[in-house]
Amino acid sequence: MAESDAAFSCTCGQVRGTISPATPSSGTHLTCHCKDCRAAAIYLKQPDPAPGGVDLFQTTPDTIRFSQGKERLAILRLGPKGPLRWYASCCKAPMFNTLSRPGPRFATAIVDRIEDASAIGPVRARAFVQAAGESPKHKNMGLMVWRLMTRMGAARLSGRWKQTPFFDVETGIPSAPVNVLSADERASVTS
Repeated sequence: MAESDAAFSCTCGQVRGTISPATPSSGTHLTCHCKDCRAAAIYLKQPDPAPGGVDLFQTTPDTIRFSQGKERLAILRLGPKGPLRWYASCCKAPMFNTLSRPGPRFATAIVDRIEDASAIGPVRARAFVQAAGESPKHKNMGLMVWRLMTRMGAARLSGRWKQTPFFDVETGIPSAPVNVLSADERASVTS
């Protein structure tokens, strides 16, 4: 493992791998306070992140390598639209988020799964921050979007966009089964 690599694992250790490189320049460390990030954690029987948010590291999929347990990945989708939330089926640990199709390539790692998160630097952006009586606000999202588009463009130009552990590039099919919540299941975790 190189110095700039960051190891990740699920809670029970059956799913493991590395993000390489995992540096402040290879991704963006952000905190998301949206109701869907919270709902996913609750549905997967994880600690409720409220009133805080879920720490994420947004990077490109070509930086993510699984060394064991990839076959234990499963996907949660909170409804027929929205991101795919990849988790370890062995212990229900949330691991990554991706879009539902392999086109625009980015992957967001759940920072709690990264063994030494100091490598990714401090939180640089915050999404859906709620203040009493106000609509949710974002902080430094312009920076996050700029950095995301720059990384995705570089991956596209270099051909790295085809390197993903999450999808079959030819068919666009996710490499794990997808569980889409029913309206009732979603309501039970978003109230």
